[in-house]
Amino acid sequence: MGLELELEVEDEAAIFSASIIRGRLTAHDRAVPAFRETLNWGRDRLYALFQEGTPADSLVRARAFLVDEVLREAWQRFLPGQPEGLALVAVGGYGRGELLPHSDIDLLLLHDGGLDALKPQLEPFMAFLWDIGLEVGSSVRTVNECQALARGDITIMTTLVESRLLAGDGTQFVRMQSALAPERVWPVKDFFKAKVDEQKKRHLKYDDTGYKLEPNVKEGPGGLRDIHTIAWVAKRHFGAQTLAELKDQGFLTAQECTELFAGQDFLWRVRFALHMLNGRKEDRLLFDHQVRVARLFGYVDNEQSGNRAVEQFMQLYYRTIKSLSCLNDLLLQLFDEAILRPVTKDKAQPLNARFQVRGGCLEARSPDVFRRSPYALIEIFLLLQKHADIDGIRAETLRLLRRDRRLVDEGLRDDVRARALFLEMFRVGTGLTRALRRMNRYGVLGRYLPVFGTIIGHMQFDLFHTLTVDEHTLYVLRNLRRMALERFRQELPFCNQVMQRIDKKELLYLAALFHDLAKGRGGDHSELGAEDAEHFCLDHGISHADAELVSWLVRNHLLMSLTAQRMDISDPEVVAQFAGKVGDRGHLDYLFLLTCADIRGTNPALWNSWRESLLTDLYNATARALERGLHDPVRQDEIVGERRARTLPLLAAHGMDAAGAQAIWQRFENDYFMRHSPEELAWHVGEIARAREDQLPLILVRPLAERGTTVFLYMRDRDHLFGLTTGVLAQLGLNILDARINTTADGYTLDSYVLMEGDGAPIQPGHRFEEIGQALRKVLADPNTSVIHVTRKMPARLKHFHTPTTVFFTQDRQRNRTVMQLVTGDRPGLLSLIGRVFEKRGILLDAAKINTVGERAEDAFFVTDKQRRPLEDEKLLSELREVLTRTLHRGEFVAEEFRLTAVA
Repeated sequence: MGLELELEVEDEAAIFSASIIRGRLTAHDRAVPAFRETLNWGRDRLYALFQEGTPADSLVRARAFLVDEVLREAWQRFLPGQPEGLALVAVGGYGRGELLPHSDIDLLLLHDGGLDALKPQLEPFMAFLWDIGLEVGSSVRTVNECQALARGDITIMTTLVESRLLAGDGTQFVRMQSALAPERVWPVKDFFKAKVDEQKKRHLKYDDTGYKLEPNVKEGPGGLRDIHTIAWVAKRHFGAQTLAELKDQGFLTAQECTELFAGQDFLWRVRFALHMLNGRKEDRLLFDHQVRVARLFGYVDNEQSGNRAVEQFMQLYYRTIKSLSCLNDLLLQLFDEAILRPVTKDKAQPLNARFQVRGGCLEARSPDVFRRSPYALIEIFLLLQKHADIDGIRAETLRLLRRDRRLVDEGLRDDVRARALFLEMFRVGTGLTRALRRMNRYGVLGRYLPVFGTIIGHMQFDLFHTLTVDEHTLYVLRNLRRMALERFRQELPFCNQVMQRIDKKELLYLAALFHDLAKGRGGDHSELGAEDAEHFCLDHGISHADAELVSWLVRNHLLMSLTAQRMDISDPEVVAQFAGKVGDRGHLDYLFLLTCADIRGTNPALWNSWRESLLTDLYNATARALERGLHDPVRQDEIVGERRARTLPLLAAHGMDAAGAQAIWQRFENDYFMRHSPEELAWHVGEIARAREDQLPLILVRPLAERGTTVFLYMRDRDHLFGLTTGVLAQLGLNILDARINTTADGYTLDSYVLMEGDGAPIQPGHRFEEIGQALRKVLADPNTSVIHVTRKMPARLKHFHTPTTVFFTQDRQRNRTVMQLVTGDRPGLLSLIGRVFEKRGILLDAAKINTVGERAEDAFFVTDKQRRPLEDEKLLSELREVLTRTLHRGEFVAEEFRLTAVA
């Protein structure tokens, strides 16, 4: 029997014909195949309609209609005659009449207490539903039980509010509805408070943002559950069966209704696609899902701007939930005023000619305030910023703001009053982040700053940037504001100390606002953003000198992090070059704070004591270089002498004299002292002095406050050492943040590694420290071990990304070595593979800067040949680049690849 469809498929109840469904269900002698095939037939047709562009709202209701008919037919087969005292009720999302292809089907068997006699029929009925492929969630209750459970649990109450009678005794259903009426359980005020509180808690589970890398379409902020919250309250308070009825009651304008339904249909469409592509229930937009959904929706890569198809799709997703979040705010505020605290009789307290406070909320004094004075669209947020005691914006004023935000145009952007008001927000400082978040949420910020508008919802498809560009920007501002506040001083004490020296904090905040706004436009976003920032500052009356500072910060906002994480900052020449680019202490202060805030706002998991120490060390070294004068750079021997002198008192406190330390130190080269703090030097030499030759290798594991967990190795040098060490650490599931390799004149090695757990957590002392030490000792003490096979699987999240391997070489003439910059996909055992390549080619590793940014490894290796000379032969470098690229592409070491002449 073929499928018959009504022409008007927009009517979800008409997509399937009830008579045809029932005909298919009775077409086979055996019930299970008939019901299974009917459900599969309906699912396949819905998939086809989805791909033809049928609105998702119609499809989810059609799916519910199909299941309704299947359940009613099954009910008649197992419980003919409609037994008294028993009803089959749809509850939850199914009760709303909304079902995705693989959603659970929530049922309530409502009975009057006489259930025992019907068990012989009910048990096979429920088993039959599972046999035909329905994912059923069921409960069996009396009306009194429903009332008692609902009274104590808002979730159960909500599930039962959304209920429909499917089959059976209708009187039971009517009794339940009566028992759950507001005058009996959950009065409207209590219900509203509970649902608002429930939403707040749900949002907190997602860090109060829907702009995560892998958002939850249903539960995340701005998702479908926020629309459900509105619907639940509307049903409880107004008795509205649909959101459209809110328009009839004057609670929604026609435009708001259209916007709400369009957003809901888009989210339904995304969820429908997730179910269809995965063949199971799925509400999360995981990385691989994002790519497939984008392709299904017809997006293609934009080569001109560099925006990938998946990024374009996700931008639409994020902009949709932003719009829905704004509507959610508006409607909940309307409900709050209608249900909890009617404010029409409250006395208004004027703030100025345009605004007043009523009932604790900001209110426009006339409905045409924004039309008469468009600059008030900026002023309203400044007032909220200055008056922290104001709870928010009244619903009707928020509606006016949404209506008139189109007035934020070129004319308003040129209005000196609007410009002064906007700039004052940054000069006030207090409450800035909250004010800008509101401006963004309500669609004003992107209109006032068109360059901000272009990046709203813009995401970068990687693991490094964990938020959209607009959310990231606001988080960077938040981080800077916290550095300025005494109550957050303990978060970053040194940043707080530096912040106190900043005279014009508003310039720092403006640099943060503009630092990434040119992303997604093609070209260098730092250069383009610097131009935007300078134009903005000059247009807003900021002096040329200050505008140049803001522009410089935007242009160079990556300079400090790249220097600290990719270069050897123990090298005075590196510090001198960086100091030359910074120029003075003021620029250094601004750049340091912006860099710290940026890293924390890009990916909070990347911010740890190690990265903080890198930036702080670079800051302090640069400050000393600037104070001394760029014409007189610090020499290596000065640093070495200073660190030795500061180490001796630490050793003396533990009973070691200077002569003993000097006897050991004379074997070590200057580089060793340059790379370690006095605390580390004292730790190392004290342990080396106590260690006997037959106790080597000496392996020490301890936390250092400014660096994190550090492993120190002291032993006779041997082949494969770097590859073996990093292989053991990778097999233990550890991430290496830094490697410092030093060799003594008499053939010993002093290697230090900074480590963290694979998930970014600090390593806990005790058993874990012992495990690391024992695993390294077992391998490094065995001269016959030359290879570590890392068997740890690649984390699932990394599999969705492909980072081509690139290798670049530069010469460090000052230190007589070659710097190899490598970018490739991160994976377990990566450093061990690289170490094996180095060993096979006769390359010595002097130091390594390990920098993992999401799914990418961006590492720097400082290498020489066996005679401690830089690698300068172009043929050798070309071969090394080719072998590394091939090896890392395969993800395994192939010995045949190395039948090339080793470095002499």
